[in-house]
Amino acid sequence: MKIGAVTIGQSPRVDVTPDILPIFPEDTELIQAGALDSLTREQIMQMKPEEGDYVLVSRLNDGTFAKFGESFILKRLQECVKRLEEQEVSLIMVFCAGTFPDIFRAKVPVIYPAKLLNGLAAALSRTSNIVVITPDEEQVKQAYDQWGAIVKKVTPIPANPYGDKEEIQRAAEKAKETDADLIVMDCIGYSREAKRLVASVTQRPVLLCRTVLARTVSELMDIA
Repeated sequence: MKIGAVTIGQSPRVDVTPDILPIFPEDTELIQAGALDSLTREQIMQMKPEEGDYVLVSRLNDGTFAKFGESFILKRLQECVKRLEEQEVSLIMVFCAGTFPDIFRAKVPVIYPAKLLNGLAAALSRTSNIVVITPDEEQVKQAYDQWGAIVKKVTPIPANPYGDKEEIQRAAEKAKETDADLIVMDCIGYSREAKRLVASVTQRPVLLCRTVLARTVSELMDIA
């Protein structure tokens, strides 16, 4: 089966695929498109979030990361969806845990990790009390806004998924100090290795964005 993935950054997301491809059937063909494909770092730096803009963080092809405003990439994301549909994908995954306006036109299902994580967190947190690990300090308020409508208590902790391992370690230690009963790693950039670290330190259940997305898509593909 041919499936698509659209990233808010640059494709291909070689950091994500090693964790998700083994989850899919062996005959799966994954085609990717990125909102920032073909742009230079200088051009991307001009997309700095403006006042009131939704802040996004993503990996670039050179292995570094960039922070930019959602308003700059919405049209580009629609173009990515169109390109993937032209290649006859059966569905499209969004390689981002952010919340997007319901404006994208698509002929195939578009799977948003944010919706999956929201539903699972509400269902799995016994006390409706979670920690959300988010990439950047500027996204903490966004985490309160998004998750405050889902659970009774949310504690956002910033940790750059594209930075040093020690940053994840510190976030895990902070999470351990809370009374939350579930931890959500709320970015496609967090790896399975990072999840194992957080779970080991906190000794609590952890939801990882990229594998939640991949396992849901795999379930949809299981039609035999």
